[in-house]
Amino acid sequence: MTDKERPKILIVEDDESIARLMALHLRAAGYATEIVGDGDRAWQCLQQDSWRLVILDRMLPGMSGMKLLRWLRRDEMTHYVPVLMVTALGMSAERIKGLNEGADDYLPKPFEPDELVARVRALLRRSRLSERPVVTGMGVLQLDPEVPVVYDGDQHVELRPLEYKLLKVLMAKPGKTRSREWLLDHVWGHDVFVEPRTVDVTVKRLRKALKKLGRKQCVETVRGMGYRYVEPKH
Repeated sequence: MTDKERPKILIVEDDESIARLMALHLRAAGYATEIVGDGDRAWQCLQQDSWRLVILDRMLPGMSGMKLLRWLRRDEMTHYVPVLMVTALGMSAERIKGLNEGADDYLPKPFEPDELVARVRALLRRSRLSERPVVTGMGVLQLDPEVPVVYDGDQHVELRPLEYKLLKVLMAKPGKTRSREWLLDHVWGHDVFVEPRTVDVTVKRLRKALKKLGRKQCVETVRGMGYRYVEPKH
């Protein structure tokens, strides 16, 4: 199994030795991992890519683990991701607070690597990713309302969060051309400064993902104006 086929786990831990230990045992168990050491960088990773699970340290430099957890749960594209909180603050009150904020499980430090792997497996088994409700409708392509997945009949492909948001707003009005500026406002938001070229890069990645379904042509470039979604005929 290649790294692209392995379930992807984001490890948010500022203690490098602990993070590497987690990654070592999770990779041996068949998972792909990425390590980040602070909450701000973790939030960027969550917005840029799709993850099957997040292992989150409560005490982090910059944005705290608790604040990141609250953001993750409030965002429409990350609220479904299971979170295993790992921390040295093992008191009952701290565990309850983390669970109330949206953590799916809590593992106090120090921990046995085998227990970490077992808890990850258990969370993934009951993850909402395995219970995807599919949008029904007349269109050939259908978006999952809960997770960044697009379906074409029995086939499906997972998208990055921004790719999903972009496809969603284009599919809302098939045939309607949207300018780069309009897409920046409605996908990235008014308060985020990014270059218009960012839209082109995201469209390129979206087309690459849709190519796996044979639907790359669904997102058309309208020269000098922007992009539009064209409903496939079959």
